[in-house]
Amino acid sequence: DPTPPMKPTVLIFDDDAEILQICTIILENKGFRVVGEHSCEEVVRKVTSSGADVILMDNSIPMMGGIEATRLIKQDAATRDIPVIFFSANFNVASLGKQAGADYYLPKPFDINTLEEMVVQATRRLSPAAS
Repeated sequence: DPTPPMKPTVLIFDDDAEILQICTIILENKGFRVVGEHSCEEVVRKVTSSGADVILMDNSIPMMGGIEATRLIKQDAATRDIPVIFFSANFNVASLGKQAGADYYLPKPFDINTLEEMVVQATRRLSPAAS
């Protein structure tokens, strides 16, 4: 039997259990494997050990915060090519995402379809559509 193709893994950093749960349900329904983390301690190790294909990074995650965590991911040769979707309820999520060096950004509350499309786009390593 041919082995089924590996499901792409989405690693979510968010300290809000409800958001983690919602995102997990949505993305698992779309055929992704989801790993949730409540803090971004040892962020690079968590990213490499999870085998993440895409990272969803909350801005206000405990310890150092999403901007610093994203920068660490982008500075490390092992993880820098993994697309990061920065998500936040902050009104200037776009500029926060840019500061962090994220590849995509998503304002909270988000539309389920937008989340799905963005994650699919990111797993295909497509550049964000110019808006």
